[in-house]
Amino acid sequence: MKKDNIILIGMPAAGKSTVGVILAKILGYNFVDSDLVIQEKEGRKLAQIIEAEGVDGFIDIENRINQGIEVEKSVISTGGSVVYGKEAMEHYKNIGKIVYLKVDMDILTKRLKNMKQRGVVMKDGQSLISLYNERSVLYEKYADITIEEGNDTMEEVVAKLLAALS
Repeated sequence: MKKDNIILIGMPAAGKSTVGVILAKILGYNFVDSDLVIQEKEGRKLAQIIEAEGVDGFIDIENRINQGIEVEKSVISTGGSVVYGKEAMEHYKNIGKIVYLKVDMDILTKRLKNMKQRGVVMKDGQSLISLYNERSVLYEKYADITIEEGNDTMEEVVAKLLAALS
């Protein structure tokens, strides 16, 4: 298996899907949204899976499905909680470069209006800031490249990412 994929990780609303589609077009790669793969394989929406299986059950499903994604020359946009799955992350390390799209907490708060509808994986009573702090450590642990978004447009983020890849 060639290591020619680019795997995007980061918080919900970091722009993984948007950046991923643009990047795939520029590179002539395929685009895979792992959340959509999960929905397709499970036959239900992320929010429905989380509701039915609970957070831990969803993370197990997400881990299993992500570690089974076998593609080449693809940009893979992952769900924000993918980093909880050790096997999935090891699989991604083996098939490509992992890029962490890093967003500041204040920007994230503005972008994330309806977390429930988006299917954001959070424990009961967990705040966005505690989720951010919990996941940031994992994103940094697995990332080969970290892109600081700041107030950049998605096009500027893509330009930074292309520069980091070359």
